[in-house]
Amino acid sequence: MSTLRLTAAQAAIRYLANQFVEADGREVPYFAGVWAIFGHGNVACLGEALYDARDALPTYRAHNEQAMAHAAIAYAKQLRRRRAMICTTSIGPGATNMVTAAALAHVNRLPVLLMPGDVYASRRPDPVLQQVEDFGDGAISANDCFRPVSRYFDRLVRPEQLLDALPRAMATLLDPVNCGPATLAFCQDVQAEAFDFPARFFERRVWRARKPQAEANDIESLASAIRAAKAPLLIAGGGVLYAGAEQILSQLAKTTGLPVAETQAGKGALAWDHPSALGSIGVTGSSAANEAAATADLVVGLGTRLQDFTSGSRTLFERSDAKLIQVNVAAHDAHKHGAEAVIGDAASVLQALANKLEGWQVPGAWCDANAGRVAGWTKAVDAATAAPKTQALPSDAQVIGAVQRNSDENAVVVCAAGGLPGELHKLWRTAKPGGYHLEYGFSCMGYEIAGGLGVKIAAPERDVVVMVGDGSYLMMNSEIATSVMLGKKLTIVVLDNRGYGCINRLQRSTGSESFNNLLADAAHETLPDVDFVAHAASMGAIAEKAHSIAALEAALARAKQADHTSVIVIDTDPLKTTEAGGWWWDVAVPEVSERAEVRAARAAYEDKINEKKT
Repeated sequence: MSTLRLTAAQAAIRYLANQFVEADGREVPYFAGVWAIFGHGNVACLGEALYDARDALPTYRAHNEQAMAHAAIAYAKQLRRRRAMICTTSIGPGATNMVTAAALAHVNRLPVLLMPGDVYASRRPDPVLQQVEDFGDGAISANDCFRPVSRYFDRLVRPEQLLDALPRAMATLLDPVNCGPATLAFCQDVQAEAFDFPARFFERRVWRARKPQAEANDIESLASAIRAAKAPLLIAGGGVLYAGAEQILSQLAKTTGLPVAETQAGKGALAWDHPSALGSIGVTGSSAANEAAATADLVVGLGTRLQDFTSGSRTLFERSDAKLIQVNVAAHDAHKHGAEAVIGDAASVLQALANKLEGWQVPGAWCDANAGRVAGWTKAVDAATAAPKTQALPSDAQVIGAVQRNSDENAVVVCAAGGLPGELHKLWRTAKPGGYHLEYGFSCMGYEIAGGLGVKIAAPERDVVVMVGDGSYLMMNSEIATSVMLGKKLTIVVLDNRGYGCINRLQRSTGSESFNNLLADAAHETLPDVDFVAHAASMGAIAEKAHSIAALEAALARAKQADHTSVIVIDTDPLKTTEAGGWWWDVAVPEVSERAEVRAARAAYEDKINEKKT
């Protein structure tokens, strides 16, 4: 047997550089590159191996470990999980900085390969610099934090373990059911050790996406249920996009008249003006979709885990005789809410369904009712996003309207946390798949700018517009410098409401006083006046302040013509939010309180809980 004598680090990088996938009829490297912040735990060995492989597997330098992992995750999300990236850090804070990103990828079922440095397997110099010692277990390191937020975890304490660990990691990343982060904690002395690896281990391998097929009986039952329904509703989740099923869904909805609502992850599965599109659903849903859901006699989830924002904390599907069917590749998700499960790939299920429903159409009364709902919702969106007629601070919705008017249909809007995701879910009009990129499974502040960078690397031909609040901007902004350094142009709109406006509104709605959310209501000796323009400019971005919606629109036009990243800052009202649409969300209110406002909020909360029970 032919062998190659390589260090474990060299072998790992050589193997990873030779993993390919089929994408759009071509064979392309599965890993588009490696994000690396080097330290003593990975620079000497993984750094050396990456340098030698830099033509086949480019390495990108970032400014924050969590942010670079966000960029890698956003890259995979934008490419529908068909390709991914690698992130490597040193032992210690570099590694633990990535744990939040790992959790984000885990919740959203997105692939990323994490390779943090680890302690010495030999324990010869134990404890090493940055080592976290467990007083009761000598086998634990800081990297054990990754275990609950990884789909696959391994600690490499021998070079030959790569022969099993690397293929297992690849299988996890490419598994449509188990997809998520894989973590290989790489002991730093093991990275340096040599081993005679089989040469065939490094041969080019092409992985092909699996599309699990549903049982024929389940397809038949689903088709029969739809045919029997007088008021059916489809809910498109992220699984529709990951399966590449948007065209099949569009055609099915067009020929049958089946109405479609969209989750955060599924938004863009249908063009916003498709005749069957009802818009967003749930807590941040359109009135059209939510009214349809509340009166539907059959609800079919397509690739959605029916998270509480989607189901209105399990109050949205109100008819006692309503039937719920869940189509999902994962049995874990398909059986949620007591649903009848159809376990299979969304594209194959929808295609089979189209064949079964050929010649059938939704009852005319249901189509007419939904058309009326959509017409009403369209007017509500137009009103919410119209430019203000006064000099008052604009709402988030009015800023969204300005950004929408100045973005072409091929642009990608990126956001993550706070009040903006809810407003965007309701109001953003997505014309093409991939044009709406929201991280709302983990709702992670700080994802926005780093995520925008990952989207731009994945889709360099598309304009990428990042919308971010001042709170998220302050939490993580360093990848502005990375975007400038890499020549990856972003347009970043910073909405400054001087605090955490979304949570302040939630705090007030549950009866409490504004406290510790808006800057003015937090403890301070001097109220900060953050100059976001100067800060962004210091990182190399083109930066300016817009003092009105008209000025914002002019700035967006300039940003579109610019050759590198632009940051536009606009002050907004922290209290205004779109009143149209939406649904109840279960946020527990204190059972006892000295505040009358809290007691009143608790009474309203209990009324809603009792209403649900009946």
